[in-house]
Amino acid sequence: MRRFLIAGNWKMNCGPKETSTLLQGIEEEMNTLPKEVDGLVCPPTISLTTAADELQNIDGMALGAQNMHYEDNGAFTGEVSTTMLNEVNCEYVILGHSERRQYFGETDKTVNAKVNKALNDSLKPVICVGESLEQRKADEHVLRVKKQVQGALIGVEDEDADNIVIAYEPIWAIGTGETATPDQAQEMHKMIREVLAELYTEAADSVRILYGGSMKPHNAEELLEQPDVDGGLIGGASLKADSFTKIIKIAEQLSS
Repeated sequence: MRRFLIAGNWKMNCGPKETSTLLQGIEEEMNTLPKEVDGLVCPPTISLTTAADELQNIDGMALGAQNMHYEDNGAFTGEVSTTMLNEVNCEYVILGHSERRQYFGETDKTVNAKVNKALNDSLKPVICVGESLEQRKADEHVLRVKKQVQGALIGVEDEDADNIVIAYEPIWAIGTGETATPDQAQEMHKMIREVLAELYTEAADSVRILYGGSMKPHNAEELLEQPDVDGGLIGGASLKADSFTKIIKIAEQLSS
């Protein structure tokens, strides 16, 4: 049985002070919950140390980064290494988010390099894949996402596959108020799991696949009820303690 993972991608929001306030609000809510769901918050790099300190008070909530470089160190202004992330107790790192691909030129090749580096250095990559509205309208969405999954996992062996998370994010649903229907989400998650089954002997049943397209409290239940949806990569709804913990509570109810 795969445990739900509810992950908050804070994007370019919440400096250290806001991070403390938000996590203290989450702490107040989380202390009333059974611990049957895994939680994850991914603040901006500047707030990771603050978040690590605050998370000592929240059981079941892990820390993740929003990006990393595939080199150990060097002249890479503005980048962050796996060593740095390990030093502040990051457990996860988001890789290949559609915004990184769109605005910063990331490719399947660079995402793959980061995935292998993360795994080699004991970080769990949350690998983002997804299609644009144009690709979906052209009926290219399955081929596009399949290619992204396969490309990201080149060189990842069976023994490492259990440490990856896939996040399916229909790009047309991010920040637009649009959401894939539960059937659309399930169709893509099921396809991703079939790709994993082609690549790995056993991991396909254990890898968690998150939905990352505008999951909010009002639609979380119908999305999380789908058999191959194992949680959410939450954007805007993760920036408020009440909405983020409401999604966690919904996942808890479905787990019981």
